[in-house]
Parts: sequence; structure tokens; C-alpha cells
Amino acid sequence: MARPDKVAAVEEIAERFRGANASVVTEFRGLTVSQLKELRRALTPAATYQVAKNTLVRRAAADAGVTGLDDLLVGPTAIAFVTGEAVDAAKALRNFAKVHKSLVIKGGIMDGRPLTVDEVNRLADLESREVLLAKLAGAMMGNLAKAAGLFAAPASQVARLAAALADKRTAEGGTTTEAAAETEAASEPEPEAASAES
Repeated sequence: MARPDKVAAVEEIAERFRGANASVVTEFRGLTVSQLKELRRALTPAATYQVAKNTLVRRAAADAGVTGLDDLLVGPTAIAFVTGEAVDAAKALRNFAKVHKSLVIKGGIMDGRPLTVDEVNRLADLESREVLLAKLAGAMMGNLAKAAGLFAAPASQVARLAAALADKRTAEGGTTTEAAAETEAASEPEPEAASAES
């Protein structure tokens, strides 16, 4: 018969698997308690970091319907359960592992698909969702400003052309009404040109 504390631990880990959008399996052999606290702080709020026995993790993963982790569950294991931005959690783990060589990223799972160490590192290389959304918004605003300029250009060009023509006629001693009539006459084809075309 299973001990109640182990049953509770398996259920807790299974719930974390169910609630996470990604999980990263690590080996923490050689890390001190203060370093583990530092890692947990670095992962907050993107993920929670839990040390667990491999047998309990296997049972919890099976209960939660998570597959593909069995090969990673060797040696002292701790799992980062990512409930926030997966990119932020991957960055925090990679940056911590660069400074503390005792932390070894073994792989993980995301959206029901196993992740290799290289895939976790590539995930860490991506920009966060907020940065990508800000870049997208900036690009869209730039395109909207260009479009507004293009739509406004023809009307402003016609207005400038009419004003320039009126100024020219006024300077030559004509009236603005004469200038408008000449502009209209200039836009109509000459009768000789029209008969030549036919």
C-alpha cells in the first residue's frame, strides 16, 4: 500500500504538469541551498522549480498524461514547471546554468511534445512575447502612418498646384477666376488634336 505522503507528492506533481504549458527537466547535483533559492527567484513568476524523486515524477507524469520524459529522469532531478512565458523561463535557466555549471538542462516538454536541450536553448534565444508584440505594434503604426501620408498626398498636391497657379496668374495681372478657367481649358484636348486622333 502506498504511503499517503508519496500519494500526495505524486498528485501535487501531476497537478503541476497539468497546469504547466511547458516543463524543463534539470539536474542540480552540486548546487547549494542558497543557489537553489537564487534559481527559484530568477524563475519567478514564469515558472516554479521543484526537486522531486524520479519514481514520483514518472508516476505523476503518467497520471497527467505526459510522455517522453522517462529518459531524462536519471540522477538528482528538479523540474521547472512553466506557467508563464516559456521564453522567460528558458532564458532564466540558461543564464543560471552559464554561471553555475552544476545546473544541467536535460530537456523538457512543451505543448505535449518533448524538447531537446538544443530546443530549450533556441527557445531561450527568442525574444519575449512583450518585446515581439511591441515590435509588431511599432511596425503596424509605421505602416499606418505611411498609408495616411499616401492617401493625403494627392489632395494636398492638387491644392498646392491650384494655389501656385492662382498666385502665378495674380502676379501676371489676371484674376483667380481667369486662372481657374485657363486651368480647365488646358485640361481639355484641342479640337485639331482630337480630329487628328480620329
